Amino acid sequence: MKYFKKLVGNRIYLSPMSVDDAETYVKWLNDLATTDGLGNSSRIISLEDEKEWIKKSSSSFQFAIVRLEDDTLLGNCGFNEINQVMQNAIVGLFIGDEDNRNQGYGQEALNLLLDYGFNYLNLNNIMLKVFSFNERAIQCYKKVGFKEIGRRRQSYYLKGQFYDEVYMDILREEWLK
Repeated sequence: MKYFKKLVGNRIYLSPMSVDDAETYVKWLNDLATTDGLGNSSRIISLEDEKEWIKKSSSSFQFAIVRLEDDTLLGNCGFNEINQVMQNAIVGLFIGDEDNRNQGYGQEALNLLLDYGFNYLNLNNIMLKVFSFNERAIQCYKKVGFKEIGRRRQSYYLKGQFYDEVYMDILREEWLK
């Protein structure tokens, strides 16, 4: 079995990443429609680089997002910059194929991560960053309970235009409500 059900939701589960998926990730991470929203469209991701990143991240808090009904890989999510002393972290996620976006998978993945972060990693504040043009993602994050806490103005240049970085966070007490 390639995937292992670490965190299980209604339609998806989060699994440790598999190096066998490196080619799929490379396809997504070289697709400008995906990477424009991630802020790394200028990077070129090779198969070897992605395999190394997956191997290096296998013991961190990075997960494959997998559809429960058919074990289809949908994307990636996880925590970065976990600070156990301050009880905070940064979360990020993406859904790879356009056909799987706007289906609620990101929202479900985020809820699974928040449950894990607040109840197992003992976090109190979880933050994320999103670009101002990504209204679909901003709406998803608001549905989960994230609130905008600030902006870094005109800090992302893409296709001849500047966009703001929008910072959002959620506290344990807000999520538990």
